[in-house]
Amino acid sequence: MNRTWKVSLPCTRAEADMVAEDQLFIAGSDSTPTIVASEIDSSSPDAWVIDVYCQIEPDAALIDNLLLLSPSAQAAAFQPVVEMLDDEDWVTLSQQGLEPLRAGRFHVHTSSDQPSADPKLTNLCIDAGQAFGTGHHETTMGCLQSLDRLKKTGQRFRNIADVGTGTGLLAFAAHHLWPDAKIIASDIDPIAVAVTGENAGQNAIPLGNRRSQIRLAQSNGLDHPALKQRAPYDLIIANILAGPLVSLAPQIAAASTTGTVLLLAGLLSRQKAEVVRAYVREGFRLRHTQLDNEWPSLTLVKSKKYGWRRKAHQKKSPLAPDYFGEI
Repeated sequence: MNRTWKVSLPCTRAEADMVAEDQLFIAGSDSTPTIVASEIDSSSPDAWVIDVYCQIEPDAALIDNLLLLSPSAQAAAFQPVVEMLDDEDWVTLSQQGLEPLRAGRFHVHTSSDQPSADPKLTNLCIDAGQAFGTGHHETTMGCLQSLDRLKKTGQRFRNIADVGTGTGLLAFAAHHLWPDAKIIASDIDPIAVAVTGENAGQNAIPLGNRRSQIRLAQSNGLDHPALKQRAPYDLIIANILAGPLVSLAPQIAAASTTGTVLLLAGLLSRQKAEVVRAYVREGFRLRHTQLDNEWPSLTLVKSKKYGWRRKAHQKKSPLAPDYFGEI
């Protein structure tokens, strides 16, 4: 029987961000470790854990290298916990604690749970696995609730981009809310793109390049030609991390036009001001914050005076206080 080894060590939120930003969780081959950083307790937002899964028994050299990912664990002289799992245990472990949940009109469940029979709810089946975004974290929950709120307030979108799609959950939700829209879902991780394709089949979501379909693309930010070709978008979703959100602000602004709605998540409350400033500089106004514990989901709108194809020499006026106002 094939075996999987798991190595666990605690880390801080900042160390977890570095793991994700370096894409160390991507497995390039069967012998390459899969590294996943996850939150331990939402009430303690700086307490995270790094779990490393590999197909060969980790030796001392590998463990020493993994310790470099968590300087805080090194400083505390923490010894990583190593355990061996059966393949069946790997699958079971990936589903542990993922109870069905409701966010707005959406009922999110795994394949081991039954869909809701409530006709007022939209079922989305998302299994945990090699991509992030099962809906069971405050960031994804906040995005689902924010999307539902946009629908309830009468917003209509025809051209949508989901940047950093993970499992495809938010793109699927957008498809159910605005079924006539063209949607493109991208991720820097090729595994996430493949997982999104599998999940689309499981949820009967049509893939393709036309309206009412979702196109998949592997892309670093909005670099993929298909993302550039489809711009400007009237809705852009980006549930990633604070650092990448700030870095992507110019790219996202370039793919926007007057009135573009932007939904951002993956940041902590203490990072909100920095992220908002980055987008205010690009002509967005903050319109709403959906807060779950320490995880805000931000809804911003592109200002009229920063339209698509604005002239390069246009001088930006000083930022008015109401740029940070919410409604």
